Amino acid sequence: MKIESVATERLLLQPLTVAEAERVIAREAGAGDLWGEGYPGDGDVRSATGFLRGVAERGDPGVFRPYAIRIAESGVTVGGIGFHGPPDEIGVVTVGYGLVPAARGNGYASEALRALLEIARRAGVSGAKGDADLDNPASHRVMEAAGMPCVAEDEQLRHFYRGF
Repeated sequence: MKIESVATERLLLQPLTVAEAERVIAREAGAGDLWGEGYPGDGDVRSATGFLRGVAERGDPGVFRPYAIRIAESGVTVGGIGFHGPPDEIGVVTVGYGLVPAARGNGYASEALRALLEIARRAGVSGAKGDADLDNPASHRVMEAAGMPCVAEDEQLRHFYRGF
């Protein structure tokens, strides 16, 4: 299944294919891959691993997959964003993201998350959720800036949600 890339003002969200996910897991760029320093990170490898497991178990997830975050101007991959899987039984998806250190602080994560939430909305989900460690205020700001307010907090995490 061919999933289209999504362009924002400064970024391109490139859907991962099985072959790209395999390269991310191996941490070996292929011909034409432009990876920023520090990409892929551990979170990217976990995401690609989960994606491949899901493909093996359930088939292609359509839009509910990981995406590489690329700087539109240069094509350099600076992180990843995506869904932890298909919507749950009530139509809610879980999102996650991460950027290489050099790309942080530029608003890229919030910009990418807004685009990902639009993908989810257009796909007909009822909502999107995410969480972040209590000691990660930068991630809290990302979700809030993308329109996902904090809805709960426990001993370890702040939980964010946006309904559609």
